[in-house]
Amino acid sequence: MAEFSIDRSFLERLERLTLHWQKSFPGLVGGHNASRYSGSGQEFLDHRQFHQGDDLRAVNWRVYMRLERLILKLFQVEPRVPVRILIDASESMTTGEPNKFDYARRLAGALTYVGLVRLESVLLQPFSNQLHDPLQSGGGRHRFRPTVTFLENLKPGGKTDFMGSVKRFIAEYPQRGLVIVISDFLDDQGCEKPLQYLADFGHEVFLIHLWSDQDRVPPFKGEIEIEDAETGEVQKLNFDEEAQAQYTANFDAYARGVREVALRKGGKYAGVVTSTPVEQAIFGPLLGGGR
Repeated sequence: MAEFSIDRSFLERLERLTLHWQKSFPGLVGGHNASRYSGSGQEFLDHRQFHQGDDLRAVNWRVYMRLERLILKLFQVEPRVPVRILIDASESMTTGEPNKFDYARRLAGALTYVGLVRLESVLLQPFSNQLHDPLQSGGGRHRFRPTVTFLENLKPGGKTDFMGSVKRFIAEYPQRGLVIVISDFLDDQGCEKPLQYLADFGHEVFLIHLWSDQDRVPPFKGEIEIEDAETGEVQKLNFDEEAQAQYTANFDAYARGVREVALRKGGKYAGVVTSTPVEQAIFGPLLGGGR
């Protein structure tokens, strides 16, 4: 497992992005609604750099006169739509090259930072066969350091239990909001039903499906032994070109099934191969309009 890190230049580029969702959650703001204001009577929280498309009314002109830089004043508006990121920390996420778990941590860190810059409330919730200790973040980008520490210390392990984890998640977090699931979606019991359950409960789901190149097209030929990363079960196979093609076709069909679950209730889906640079994924299919 590689050391977790996000460089400063990447974080600065992330400040241009916003977490979006389509649903309206009564009494809550955020996402596609304005999340920063300059009007009176609202609580000041943070500054950030001005980017093209930002509201000039939110510029701190006193800072501009002193530094000749356009800086925005950000104000908190309550209550906000909760953003919750479910990170698959099961053993299967440790496979592949690049490692899926390391990739998931970087994605989760980047998405959390985007949310914090826009003053969203972001929960990081790891899971495998159960929910693990979470981290709640909010209040602006200057509170990002605990997220880095949390992701640095997060360790993978255990089998995947989507149904048990989703049921526990709904019990612990009854308020509807945006739920981002970062996973390889490998579960012996299947993941479509629990994911549908999550959407039916009223959350807007954004499914980020991770796989390595080897997950989709195994680079093996001939007589091979494969071991399940979570159960330790070993199978012997005769893997020729025909078997490889059938395996890839089945993988693609499974990915389409996961995608259909997300879109059925107006959510989003993005399939990301871990050989894609994280920066490219964030500015492309994830926050650039992946569906």
